[in-house]
Amino acid sequence: MASVTAGSTTTCAHCGESCTTNDLMWTDKHFCCDGCKMVYQLLQKNGLCEYYSLNNNPGINQRKQVRSGKFAFLDDAEISNKLIQFKDSSQVHVNFYLPQMHCSSCLYLLEHLHQMEPAIIQSKVNFVSKEVVVVFDPSQFSIRKTAELLTAIGYEPYISLNDLKERKSKFNKALIYPLGVAGFCFANIMLLSFPEYLGLEDAEKQLQGIFRLINVLLSLPVVFFSATPFYKSGWKALRHGYLNIDAPIALATIVTFIRSMYEVTTGTGSGYFDSMTGIVFFMLIGRVLQDKTYEQLSFERDYTSYFPIAVTVLTEEGEKPTSLPNIKNGDTIKIHNEELIPADGILTRGKALIDYSFVTGESVPVLKEMGEIIYAGGKQTGGAIELLVIKEVTQSYLTKLWSGDQFKETETSKRHSFVDALSRYFTVGLFSLAIGAGIYWWLNDPTKMWHVISSILIVACPCALLLSNTFTNGNILRIMGRKKMYMRNAMAIEQLSEITHIVFDKTGTITNPKEQEIHYTGKELSHNQIKQLISLAAQSSHPLSKSIVRYFGQYSPNMSVTGYQELPGKGIEGFVDNELVALGSKSYITGQNDKYDPSTQVWIAFENTALGYFTIQNKYREGLPKLMQDLGRNYKISILSGDHSGEKNRLEKMIPKGSHLLFEQSPQDKLSYIQSLQSKGEKVMMIGDGLNDAGALKKSDIGIALTDDSNNFTPASDAILEASQLKALPQFIKLSIANKRIVWTAFIVSIIYNSIGLTIAAKGLLSPMVAAILMPASTISILLITFGLSNVAGKRLFTNHK
Repeated sequence: MASVTAGSTTTCAHCGESCTTNDLMWTDKHFCCDGCKMVYQLLQKNGLCEYYSLNNNPGINQRKQVRSGKFAFLDDAEISNKLIQFKDSSQVHVNFYLPQMHCSSCLYLLEHLHQMEPAIIQSKVNFVSKEVVVVFDPSQFSIRKTAELLTAIGYEPYISLNDLKERKSKFNKALIYPLGVAGFCFANIMLLSFPEYLGLEDAEKQLQGIFRLINVLLSLPVVFFSATPFYKSGWKALRHGYLNIDAPIALATIVTFIRSMYEVTTGTGSGYFDSMTGIVFFMLIGRVLQDKTYEQLSFERDYTSYFPIAVTVLTEEGEKPTSLPNIKNGDTIKIHNEELIPADGILTRGKALIDYSFVTGESVPVLKEMGEIIYAGGKQTGGAIELLVIKEVTQSYLTKLWSGDQFKETETSKRHSFVDALSRYFTVGLFSLAIGAGIYWWLNDPTKMWHVISSILIVACPCALLLSNTFTNGNILRIMGRKKMYMRNAMAIEQLSEITHIVFDKTGTITNPKEQEIHYTGKELSHNQIKQLISLAAQSSHPLSKSIVRYFGQYSPNMSVTGYQELPGKGIEGFVDNELVALGSKSYITGQNDKYDPSTQVWIAFENTALGYFTIQNKYREGLPKLMQDLGRNYKISILSGDHSGEKNRLEKMIPKGSHLLFEQSPQDKLSYIQSLQSKGEKVMMIGDGLNDAGALKKSDIGIALTDDSNNFTPASDAILEASQLKALPQFIKLSIANKRIVWTAFIVSIIYNSIGLTIAAKGLLSPMVAAILMPASTISILLITFGLSNVAGKRLFTNHK
């Protein structure tokens, strides 16, 4: 066996990637491609090279060339107006999503766009959501030119059909106003209550009535506005026949208000308006923090998030950019290289090489000839093609697949947290104790009855349980987010802790879609033969030919090719430097029948003499064997793939014995497999990356979408995991288990606090004033405990993980 080595010795001054040639230089800098060189020159010309001093090689690789006219559709006022946030005669505000944004250098460059283009007035970056708002003068500039400028410096905007919809904030703003009102009222009530806490002189007694009246007025907005979310939630739960944690909060608020009003109106006390407003305020803080945590991430996507906003339609007048909703049956559309096909159509011109991995999971592109049907959702990997639309976008195979019942979650599949059960028992016990104590004192000393009931409800208010759960979950979400695991909500953390079976998709999930392993077997090739070989391979758009060209990246495919011929499904041949060179299947090159082989082989021949073959295999994610072995100790493992079973033997060596391998699985097959596991009592976690996995992700107990970019191309899921962190999956599971234990610990500590307080309160020895002091003190101490424990757990797990 002979080997051919490919490699390079220098790195690009712009993006830091390996340079395949040392010929691309400017001043003393090396570049991997003309695109990176051009961006560097542009930044230096405009005095923006501080961009490179903020981070090492911060640039985005520019090897992928964006075709001229790609953003021509933005000249269409009907389309561009839907992207505009604000417009008048002097300025236009437009928001673009830039998935390439990754560091402080990006932030610096994008906020200095005005230095490259005077017509740009301002650019403001939201780094968390990877968005930039550009303000420009419409008399000198346009949306199209803005998109092209961003693309020229390496930040091509991602514009999808979803952008035509009216933007809705995922953040629940309905909680902000109640929180603001509760915070204002709580702070002022506390301020007005301080004189009474410290004791009033006889001369100041006349102020007491005024202060109490103001407190009553300040409490009204809290009771009748800020606390309404708890009333609604508690009442909704009661209507469905169970008690949730909001019921005692609502009841404590109402009882405390009534008791306080009684004391103020009878002159027997100042009431407990401070405690009541404090309860509502702190509870709302927990709700708002939880909603705000992952506002920027999209866990629910439909097909519009993946489709382009417009496509080129061929008319008698020429090419016309047209928005997707306006595409009709009978239109002829033009699809360029690397573009997604938005509608089912018949191929009328060109040769289609369609990558359906996003829909079916099959990693090998499918060759289509003229007259064949091409379904929406595939990506054209060859040159430009033309399609006659036979089904509109909303009626295509892909949109029907997305809208199928398997992608919908029924009412019966809704999940409930273990905290719901805890709060239910807690609420029943609390109400029982309050009623029992009330009956006892009503029979023995009626004057103490309401005093005891209100003290019990205040001291036992489940603030500690609810807040410790909310803050612990929020802190765990934050720790996971820093490690590139973005959970939809706290419920997803709990589901993660309970799994018993892990199901992986293969293509794009445990394999790296951007890299392949290539080995050469046969007679050693000379440098001239290598140049001949890649010059021929460069003529083909087939992915395997492209892989071979990339493998020999240090060589330039600059030899002339004549008599080029490509036989679909067989191979290519042509005369290179007056020598016949051929690449293709074994049967095409040698005349021998292909036998089943677990890898993809590309054979080569010079002058009809076979010299050897390239073995091209999927490259699996870094650390995959160790990950599988670590998970296999505690969980059952399954791998599902839309591919053929060519790599079965190779995969079996990586996964634990007893794991299940299933190939040629359709989206429905994957969904059915998840359902079969759940019918056996398994708690299933599904990890996938494409639409073909979306049904299984939705049906599983927890679905994790794996992606190389946390904001791009992720199907509906419970969590988004960046691919680089797949190897840390066992640590994320352990952290979710630790989260549940910490919440349990907080609940037990809360029970101890409450047991002591309730015992004293039930005996009539605890005044509501003292109860109001003990309640926040216990809550704060428990929050400190849970916050500290969650930080320790996160640090221990990820510090030890290598």
